[in-house]
Amino acid sequence: MIRLASFNVNSVRKRAPHILRFLAREQPDLLFLQELKCKTEEFPELELSASGYRMKAVGQPGGRNGVAVLAKPGLDFEVVAESLPGDEGDTHARYIEVAAAGLHVAGIYLPNGNSGGDDGYAYKLAWMERLRVLAKERLDRFLPFAVLGDFNVCPTALDLAPGALPATDALVRPETRAAWRALENLGLTDALRALHPGERVYTYWDYGSAFERNAGLRIDHALLSAELAERLVAARVDVTPRAEDTPSDHTPVIIEIEG
Repeated sequence: MIRLASFNVNSVRKRAPHILRFLAREQPDLLFLQELKCKTEEFPELELSASGYRMKAVGQPGGRNGVAVLAKPGLDFEVVAESLPGDEGDTHARYIEVAAAGLHVAGIYLPNGNSGGDDGYAYKLAWMERLRVLAKERLDRFLPFAVLGDFNVCPTALDLAPGALPATDALVRPETRAAWRALENLGLTDALRALHPGERVYTYWDYGSAFERNAGLRIDHALLSAELAERLVAARVDVTPRAEDTPSDHTPVIIEIEG
């Protein structure tokens, strides 16, 4: 069994204890982190290495964005990409892809799209199109391919608490959902929805009382190629880290695939 997980930690240096507890409890083969909020050299590798996991981080100056992957002891992995192709001028740290356990797995931090006005939203849609092009290339090569991370997309009305967002929010705008469907139309399967088609499951709750009221969003996802979707045996959200002290506003998504 191969266990993959994704966790937007909203500052990796603040959330290192949460990550260590999660690794000890769930022992994923690969864990993808988003929103590191640090430079690459500031990533707390020494602290996290207490888990025995090996890791690769792609940080960004200015305390924004950032992604990383952690691999279980004994699992060899090769970093395939540290940025999303398609725009050489894009300096945001939002993409990392590895080859491990016979799979190609990407961890992403897709742009939110609510800041920067029209240009910010255009960047989000352009990024999603670049992701679609890359995913198509991987699928055309018949690679067992998965994309995990914070997509900043609520695909349907089922993926947000009633009234949680206005219709103008970039996470739910028609163009955003159309770009999500374009990914699915390549043949990618939404792992959580495949196994829990009608369930209200959230991965993000704003700070304040949202978690207690369960006024959440499902914006962290795992998309699987057809081969991996056929091997999918479990998909779930682990709410434990969100209920801990000083949590991230996100919580991990975990999927299990027959090895």
